[in-house]
Amino acid sequence: MSIKKKDTKILPKLRFPEFRDAGEWKDTQLDKIGQTISGLSGKSGSDFGSGKPYVTYMQVFNGTMADPTKCGLVTVADNEKQNTLNRGDILITTSSETSDEVGFASVLLDSPLEPLYLNSFCFSFRPNNLDELKPEFSRYLFRSPIYRKLISVLAQGSTRFNISKGSFLNLKLPIPVDFKEQQKIADCLSSLDDLINAQSQKLDALKAHKKGLMQKLFPGEGEKVPRLRFPEFRSKGEWEVGNLGEICKITSGGTPYRAEENYWNGNIPWITTSLIDFNTICTANEYITETALLNSSAKIFPKNTILMAMYGQGKTRGKVAILGIAAATNQACAAILLKDGFNTNFVFQSLATLYDHIRELSNDGGQKNLSAALIETIPFAYPNIKTNEQQKIADCLSSLDDLIMTQSQKLDILKVHKKGLMQGLFPAVNEINS
Repeated sequence: MSIKKKDTKILPKLRFPEFRDAGEWKDTQLDKIGQTISGLSGKSGSDFGSGKPYVTYMQVFNGTMADPTKCGLVTVADNEKQNTLNRGDILITTSSETSDEVGFASVLLDSPLEPLYLNSFCFSFRPNNLDELKPEFSRYLFRSPIYRKLISVLAQGSTRFNISKGSFLNLKLPIPVDFKEQQKIADCLSSLDDLINAQSQKLDALKAHKKGLMQKLFPGEGEKVPRLRFPEFRSKGEWEVGNLGEICKITSGGTPYRAEENYWNGNIPWITTSLIDFNTICTANEYITETALLNSSAKIFPKNTILMAMYGQGKTRGKVAILGIAAATNQACAAILLKDGFNTNFVFQSLATLYDHIRELSNDGGQKNLSAALIETIPFAYPNIKTNEQQKIADCLSSLDDLIMTQSQKLDILKVHKKGLMQGLFPAVNEINS
């Protein structure tokens, strides 16, 4: 596997000034600069859970750096022959459900303080000389667009995709001849990673703060007064406690017949549970026609309707959202239509605090689904509707949501910036030979 050289040189689009006259990068076949090392072998399930540290598959898949402090444990006898990891080893996932996810890499930047092993679903590539291929640079080279494009072509399989050590070693990757350039690229991207991590921690802190605040602003199970109350409402008495069905009507939509072409690609937004994620829904992935609306159980719900996912993959069931537009929904979305006097955002925030409880509700049968009848039984507490306590709580949490959204957008911008840098700091692949 190599880059087809035509009249173009192997050069990145972006280059630091001091290296612009340093010439081309070297198209390097991996078997010329290193070897592969196998992961654990001969282990059974009973060997895991205690013993010595090993890098798990998910550690390799999820991060560019292997962290020995977050490893799993495996029993390895003193006289047992197993390969251990060294500083600079590049850990590679050998299998995945899609070709786009096979061959993910993570680098061991520091020397292990004790024998460290690798799971059996990965192998490591060990460079012969860490001055030729610096670990800090490998961390980004083996996650770069050029590497991902080349490695995905190597993946073989139908239900699962795999790469062999032999095909991996035949891979050619461009590497700067000047090792100082490797370090410069690594320093640039690692400083950006540090900034991304710092912003991510700020986002996590805001989310944790909101979660803690919500637990105090709404009464706990069996309670009629929240632990934290705004001063002007402390003398307003207990909250009303009942079921969600007492304050709303619950209904759902439907799915127009898929085979009818004149039912789809219209101008009516059609919402499915995939869009429900404790958010405000302002756009749809699909649109239906007036004809579809007239000839199916789909119906339009007004803006500010609360939606709850009655079923869906993963942890979708029980999540809520607010319609930011008038839209139709499918039958998996419960539309919660509030009675007069109830604040949409207050009810939405309250249901968000009950997510874990709602997840425990389900109909009997093979799948754990919610129904309108079950949703009606959700315990629900609210202050006297003659006061504006609902609005006060909703405004407080909404302002925090705005901060979280702003922080999330900052994080997204940094990630996009890094993606662009990665595309520019490494040469691109125009054509691939097999």
